[in-house]
Amino acid sequence: MCYPKNMLALQPNVFLEESWKSRLLPEFAKPYMKDLAQFLRAEKSAGKIIYPPGPEIFAAFDACPFEKVKVVILGQDPYHGPGQAHGLCFSVRKGVPPPSLQNIFKELQSEYGIPPSKDGDLTSWARQGVLLLNTVLTVEAAQPQSHRGRGWEQFTDKILECLNRERDGLVFVLWGSPAQAKSGLIDTKRHLILKAPHPSPLSAYRGFFGCGHFKKINEWLDSRGVTPIDWKV
Repeated sequence: MCYPKNMLALQPNVFLEESWKSRLLPEFAKPYMKDLAQFLRAEKSAGKIIYPPGPEIFAAFDACPFEKVKVVILGQDPYHGPGQAHGLCFSVRKGVPPPSLQNIFKELQSEYGIPPSKDGDLTSWARQGVLLLNTVLTVEAAQPQSHRGRGWEQFTDKILECLNRERDGLVFVLWGSPAQAKSGLIDTKRHLILKAPHPSPLSAYRGFFGCGHFKKINEWLDSRGVTPIDWKV
């Protein structure tokens, strides 16, 4: 999956949804973000394939504007296989869901009796107010965590800081160590934090299965008079 080099310029005026742009635009002028954009362009120039496609790097924000966020599910980095990542954490466009998503569906079936979906596109969740955000927003093909430490972590810190400061009563779902490392950015007096191991095959049996997070999210929302999430895909 290829796209023009200029798509890797991280152009917020082109790809960033308006409510997020008003809050995040200053980040793109900072040195770390300029270094990140330069890194991505250099990787592409070297012939490396980067996921997701450039126009979809910020797709999570387009699908879930700032004022509509009810829940933040924080993942690690995008899927690194062809045709999988499209800018929403854990979500895929079509085909067989990757193992992490299959485990998410298993947990949903355990909690709600929802049969595992053959469709791995979680956009319906995002449209209801679930921000599906990765800690790192790009990855090299077949190289998981290859863009870790390049600047994305600082950018996603800013996103969480804005949500924590400007919104009330959100649910922050932190799956895996990289996501849980950001818990200090969240005021637990105003928001709910749910933590569990990552749903990957390597860790799902260490506490992700049986975590009950999907029901806990909806119980929290319902208790605050907010419409719960319909988790059926």
